[in-house]
Amino acid sequence: MNLSAKVVEILSPEELRRTVTRLASQIIERTRDLSQLALLGIYTRGVPLAELLARQIEVLEGISVLVGALDITLYRDDLDQISLRTPAKTHIPFDLTGKTVVLVDDVIFKGRTIRAALNAVHEYGRPEVIRLAVLVDRGHREVPIHPDFTGKQLPTAKEEIVKVYLQNLDGRDAVELIAD
Repeated sequence: MNLSAKVVEILSPEELRRTVTRLASQIIERTRDLSQLALLGIYTRGVPLAELLARQIEVLEGISVLVGALDITLYRDDLDQISLRTPAKTHIPFDLTGKTVVLVDDVIFKGRTIRAALNAVHEYGRPEVIRLAVLVDRGHREVPIHPDFTGKQLPTAKEEIVKVYLQNLDGRDAVELIAD
């Protein structure tokens, strides 16, 4: 990060908590049968977000929902353009067939991560429906993908960076916008 970069807090810890609660409520409202709900977090920060959403759904409804972790690295269409990291381990210990699957990610930008996630999901069954929940939608889509559940719409310039911090990964909760 450039030392002269401007950092603006978009969501404080309390605002992030309220946003997760609102997203969980929206998922509950749009899910016909919560016993068939499966949240799939996309590595890296989508995984703890999915876990937070699952805990909040349990608080609100008293129902434990399935949670899995999805690594989309090998499904990306730009492997030749990115530095290949060691893939995280996808962990979906249940069949997705007939389930209402909600893909969970921290930030949606161009949409390519979600396109890759849609390809990956079908290796684990045939869901009844697949929806998308994101903490921040920053625009600039390159593919026709739109989240069903959005915590915060944040118009950005392409060169700006949206950084999500989560307590269990980063030691704090926040969302920041970083501009040079």
